[in-house]
Amino acid sequence: MHTKLYSSIFPSIILLSLVFLFLYSTFLPLYTNNNSSPLPTKKFLPLSSSSTCNLFDGNWVSNSTKAEPFYDETCPFHRNAWNCLKNKRDNMGVINSWEWVPKDCNLERIDPWRFLDLMRNRNVGFVGDSLNENFLVSFLCILRVADAGAKKWKRKGAWRGAYFPKYNVTVAYHRAVLLAKYKWEPKQSAVSAQDELKGVYRVDVDIVADEWSSITDFYDVLVFNTGHWWGYDKFPKETPLVFYRHGRPINPPLGLLDGFQLVLENMVHYIQKEVPKNTLKFWRLQSPRHFYGGEWNQNGSCLFDRPLEEDQLDLWFDPSNNGVNKEARTLNHLIKEAVQGTDIQVLDLTHLSEFRADAHPAIWLGQKDAVSIWGQDCMHLCN
Repeated sequence: MHTKLYSSIFPSIILLSLVFLFLYSTFLPLYTNNNSSPLPTKKFLPLSSSSTCNLFDGNWVSNSTKAEPFYDETCPFHRNAWNCLKNKRDNMGVINSWEWVPKDCNLERIDPWRFLDLMRNRNVGFVGDSLNENFLVSFLCILRVADAGAKKWKRKGAWRGAYFPKYNVTVAYHRAVLLAKYKWEPKQSAVSAQDELKGVYRVDVDIVADEWSSITDFYDVLVFNTGHWWGYDKFPKETPLVFYRHGRPINPPLGLLDGFQLVLENMVHYIQKEVPKNTLKFWRLQSPRHFYGGEWNQNGSCLFDRPLEEDQLDLWFDPSNNGVNKEARTLNHLIKEAVQGTDIQVLDLTHLSEFRADAHPAIWLGQKDAVSIWGQDCMHLCN
């Protein structure tokens, strides 16, 4: 691993840079680039009670100012289903006109040149489910502006990534949707006599997925997430999760939330033990779904043309309302508990994401019959 640069300011700059990249890559790919913007400083960061503001607390404000795009639909790192420009999603000009404005903060413009220069000779890794991949795709397209020689990179078990030779920086994503190791086990008489059971997904709560078990020494910054696979829509009663510890089934069997909590505890313990102390570690919270009228497989839809209003958010996402989009806040609470007292910093992107019911690919998925097969995509965000 390359020599670490670790000081009181460095983690803060990386955190702020990740926030910038999330905001501008996921929601605002048409934002103006600016080579002369100053390096962010710690005073803008929501890291302690002494911070002057919280970047994650604010509102989306319409800004119709025309801007030169960072990238377009031809970026080689695009994933087709999320490439809303290529797939001609309606209202992309309006979708990209909204700007996140934190309360009492000065949110400066993103600068991929400075970010890559800061990360020179270092590597950034994302581990988790497709929400991290969704962010990575736009992340790579924005960083490519600063290094047109960027090349696709899929080593060390990475699902996708890029190498930026001008700066000797690697940025990659490792797909591990539950973080813990899991595998399909077909139905056997010894497993269950239930007629409707087709088999189970065995989850070893104390074993990390193979996809990231050998990368802890390679990356200088690691961003973890898991969440949106932890639902009965992914693992119904016919094919449930069954949790194991020390190689044996846990009895009595755990429900999904209890299993999620136990996996979190074990994954956080592993990260604290196995990831080098000087590696910057972040845990990204949920960017919630915006299904209206049903689940993804029950004709749920997100054909919206503007963000939600502040007073609508609890109706959509408060768990006490028992809607189809309630799980994000519930899972976030468990994640925050699991990382409390560790050196893993939280990227709390949930609130600012809750507004953006309008920013999903929806029916514009770039493939014939995709909606009839998979339903609308109201989970991932347009790239």
